[in-house]
Amino acid sequence: MSLSRQHSFWGSLSPLGGLTGAGLLIMASGRLSWAITVAGSLFWVYALTAITYAALETVGKKKILPVNGRDIFITCLAAFFASIYLLLFWLICPFAAMEVFMILLLVPLFCASPDFIQQIKSLCEGAYIDIFESLSDSVSKAASLAGLLIAFSIIREPLSYCMLSFPGTYQGMVTIMYFKSGAFFPMGIFTASAGSLLLLGYFICMYQYWKGRTGND
Repeated sequence: MSLSRQHSFWGSLSPLGGLTGAGLLIMASGRLSWAITVAGSLFWVYALTAITYAALETVGKKKILPVNGRDIFITCLAAFFASIYLLLFWLICPFAAMEVFMILLLVPLFCASPDFIQQIKSLCEGAYIDIFESLSDSVSKAASLAGLLIAFSIIREPLSYCMLSFPGTYQGMVTIMYFKSGAFFPMGIFTASAGSLLLLGYFICMYQYWKGRTGND
C-alpha cells in the first residue's frame, strides 16, 4: 500500500499505529485548553507545510527546489508556519500561549517526522501533482493526532483536576465544566506524565486487543 493511501488513523504510519505522536499526546493532554491549542497548531502547520511544498513543486515544475536537502526544506517550512501560529496566538491570548509555549515549539518536529516528509514527497513524485490531494492527506493526518489529543485530554483532565478548561481570558484558560468533589473524585496520579503513560498504556492495550479480535474475524 502506498504511503499516500494509508489510513490516517489505523495505518502503520498514523500517530496511533506507530505512536509517532505519543510524546506530544502525553505533554499536551494535561488540560483540554492545551489540547485545543496544540490541535489548532497541528492543523495549521500540517496543512500549510503540505500545500506550500506542493505549490512550489507545481509552479516550478520540480526545478525550484534542490534535488538534495528537501527534507531540511520541509522541516524549515514547518518551523516557519509554527512560528507564525505561535505569534498570532500570542497576540490573541498571551497567557494561554505562555502555558503551551514549549509544547508548540515541538509541533514542527512532529510535523517534520520522516513518515510525514516521505508522504509529502511521494505525493509530489508523479507527473501530475494534485495540491488538493496533498492538502487533504495532510489535514487527515493532523486530524487523527488532534482528535486523539482532545479525546485523551477530555478523559485525563477530569480525572486529574475534576474540571474541563478552554483557552482564553487573562488567566490563560477558562473553566467550562466543573465536577463536584462529592460526585467525581480526582486522581492526582494522572496529573503527572507517569500517570498519563499508565492511562495511555491502558487504551493502547484495549486498542490492540480490539484490533486483534477484529483482524481475526
